[in-house]
Amino acid sequence: MKVLATPRSFGKNNPELFDILRDAGLDVVRNDTGAILSAARMCEKLADCDGLIVGVDPVDATVLAAAPRLRAIAKYGVGLDNIDLAACEARGIRVSRTVGANSEAVADYALALMLGVARKVALIDRRCRERDWSKITGIDLYGKTVGIIGLGAVGKRVARRCGAGFGMKVLGHDIAWDDAWAAGNHVERAGLERIFREADFISLHTSLDDSTRHLVDAPRLALMKPTAILINTARGELVDGPALLEALEQKRIYGAGLDVFEQEPPQDARWYALDNLVMGSHCSSSTSGAVATMGHMAVSNLLRDLGLGGSGGC
Repeated sequence: MKVLATPRSFGKNNPELFDILRDAGLDVVRNDTGAILSAARMCEKLADCDGLIVGVDPVDATVLAAAPRLRAIAKYGVGLDNIDLAACEARGIRVSRTVGANSEAVADYALALMLGVARKVALIDRRCRERDWSKITGIDLYGKTVGIIGLGAVGKRVARRCGAGFGMKVLGHDIAWDDAWAAGNHVERAGLERIFREADFISLHTSLDDSTRHLVDAPRLALMKPTAILINTARGELVDGPALLEALEQKRIYGAGLDVFEQEPPQDARWYALDNLVMGSHCSSSTSGAVATMGHMAVSNLLRDLGLGGSGGC
């Protein structure tokens, strides 16, 4: 049997993952392009594969149709918006995720972005390297109000860090509200409009579907305070990119920290000229610990679903 592994960080620092797959009798095809694979490349590489370990590469109906032998997909991460789940179900293809493997790492990065934007860390660093030792004033994090949209594994961890660590008032929004957890962690339930009006920091941790696509659009950006900061470590499509770009250019909000974009990397040169934006290359989960855990969990899930052992995670 043959499997394709597309994530660029998969096995990079943990080569034993490939040994585990080979020891199970699998021929492993790697993504050696250094980039996210296009649908056309996915069709080409998956043509004779039985399994797939995938990151954010497209696995739509066309790709699945080009892979008649495919039996199992192990997502290297948790978001499934790049996979046509209905087509997988119709084909009997098992789909798994690495739930919880990178939650702490992503939550840490969300806080790093909050601090980085609020205190203008990247700008100060650039100025210092130019021998400019002028004082640059930022804004406070401690004691402010944060709105967290999506209280899953990552959102809950961000809420704890903000509340317990930074003394912040935490407003939360989630369609599956957990009253007991919220009460125990001092998280106040709030509607989206209230969050956009009142929060000093808004951090996105919700999944992407038709109801959340462009959740942050021009009208909601217009509700935000001029001192507010938007953080997105979830999915780029949650934000209307052109609307946010305009708001940042016109300084209608204080700034943004984005680890994800609708198109990665962004093609519009104006993004790169902003001094009130901290950019990330979809790397919020990229710590040595999280990458190792995700890799081992994805391998275990795939082996389980191919009937080759493995305890699996989800």
